[in-house]
Amino acid sequence: MVLAAVRFLLKVPSAMFLRAPLRRSLQLCSQGYPVCTSQNSKNYEAIKQQYRPEVPEYFNFAKDVLDRWTEMEKEGKKPKNPALWWVNGDGEEVRWSFEELGVLSRKVANILSDACGLQRGDRVILILPRIPEWWLVNVACMRTGTVLIPGTQQLTAKDILHRLQKSKAKCIITDDSVAPAVDSVGPECQSLKFKLLVSEGHREGWLNFKELLKHAPSDHHCVNSKHQDPMAIYFTSGTTGSPKMTEHSHSSYGIGLTVSGRYWLDLTSSDVFWNTSDTGWAKSGWSSVFSPWIQGACVFAHKMPRFNPSVVFESLSRFPITVFCSAPTAYRMFVQHKLSSYKFRSLRHCVSAGEPINPEVMGEWKEHTGLDIHEGYGQTETVLICGNFKGMKIKPGSMGKPSPGYDVKIIDENSNILPPGKEGDIAIRVKPTRPFCLFTCYTDDPEKTEATIRGKFYITGDRGFMDEEGYFWFVGRADDVINSAGYRIGPFEVESALIEHPAVVEAAVVSSPDPIRGEVVKAFVVLTSNYVSHDPEKLMNELQDHVRKVTAPYKYPRKVSFVQQLPKTISGKIRRNELRQKEWRKV
Repeated sequence: MVLAAVRFLLKVPSAMFLRAPLRRSLQLCSQGYPVCTSQNSKNYEAIKQQYRPEVPEYFNFAKDVLDRWTEMEKEGKKPKNPALWWVNGDGEEVRWSFEELGVLSRKVANILSDACGLQRGDRVILILPRIPEWWLVNVACMRTGTVLIPGTQQLTAKDILHRLQKSKAKCIITDDSVAPAVDSVGPECQSLKFKLLVSEGHREGWLNFKELLKHAPSDHHCVNSKHQDPMAIYFTSGTTGSPKMTEHSHSSYGIGLTVSGRYWLDLTSSDVFWNTSDTGWAKSGWSSVFSPWIQGACVFAHKMPRFNPSVVFESLSRFPITVFCSAPTAYRMFVQHKLSSYKFRSLRHCVSAGEPINPEVMGEWKEHTGLDIHEGYGQTETVLICGNFKGMKIKPGSMGKPSPGYDVKIIDENSNILPPGKEGDIAIRVKPTRPFCLFTCYTDDPEKTEATIRGKFYITGDRGFMDEEGYFWFVGRADDVINSAGYRIGPFEVESALIEHPAVVEAAVVSSPDPIRGEVVKAFVVLTSNYVSHDPEKLMNELQDHVRKVTAPYKYPRKVSFVQQLPKTISGKIRRNELRQKEWRKV
């Protein structure tokens, strides 16, 4: 059964690229840019037919996938593409083959097992920037059966305390910038036994990761993990409340993300793929580990301590990056810069996820690069739920069509499936058979886990509708939808309309109390530098008129506030609930 799963993960059409140089089907778009057709499927219907995953009783991504790519490298059946290509912007580079990744990750596995004495099932918090050691620890945790808990470096001492106490982690791995915060809360964390410091220096009470790595043996026997055993716990981004611990199994991501790597990202073993996500979030698991390495693609990484559009453009121009993934917030920043000054000669495919991307941004990106942005929709709890797959007609603003891994429906409060055009809850069928590629549970919280189920469906907490052609459209988080005088208004459409105006960099739309309508649309707007000095009242009227023209008039924001920045989660998602709560506290 394991062999069957591995064959599925490595099978044709991607396996054809293990035996021959990449031959892409190229066309020219109207601007003269090269546009590639899909490498792994003919169309959406073909994807649904091809996707037939087999889930074995025992499965471990490190052993059954990564080590298999190592064998293919040795046999000359894989293009000479590194597994990881890391740069720091100052001339330093790391290029590891799958064999080198295997050797080094086994050494780290021995550090966890021997130096730290960690046992299978013990939890490890990992807070590192985009440095090669982050990938080594990811793989080492799989090899040892320890449960990885990633965290972003933007976490405060309070955040770290919450995660250490709630997870009962026995080990934390971080660098010099975060170690002081860990030490400040460490005495309050009774479960924490081992602290590993990734640094050239030393710190009292910490084991030095780099020194241990030099002397660790490279032989390690990978645990024989069952497919449903816990592999990782991801804290949600907390857009609507306190972050939850979301547990994933070895197969939910290790096999389930095939649908992303093969069909949404359209990767092969000849591709170089760059995902700009922060290392603390599930999206890095999606797109910096599992999706590309399922396909044998090269993971490109830039240390980039601070997000910088110029660094991104220079890297896309300089390095042979073929597939690129970034958040909508990043693409909004990109189109504000001098895109036309750069040529991305190797780039053939662009995707976005994390929150909806505005059609205006998609249009500007395509105008300058000749490439569509293929939006995908998913959650920490899932793999890809809906996507704009290569070869599909793209409808700007739509999430695309359901992933073949899920039966996605729009349902009402009584679990009835709604017809096209009717707004409801976006849901995934989980009965009679729960998809293996769904999270296992919210760790130690059975009530919240159970609350996600309504009838035969998992409720995403998002609102949307499906059109007549089967495309899904995002309306907003269930809590974000505005009900004004009987009209239901999703924030995303109003925000997209506002962003089309040249004065607007970013916008967030929430409900605001109103004595007559119950609630009305209020927009919080970040202005471009050219409009900051404009008369606020005149500009508000101009924006209101603009929204009336580009969308249904009843959706226009009756209240507008100009702000310097919007409140966001650490992962960059807008915290509309925070803005909404402030509005309603005024009542």
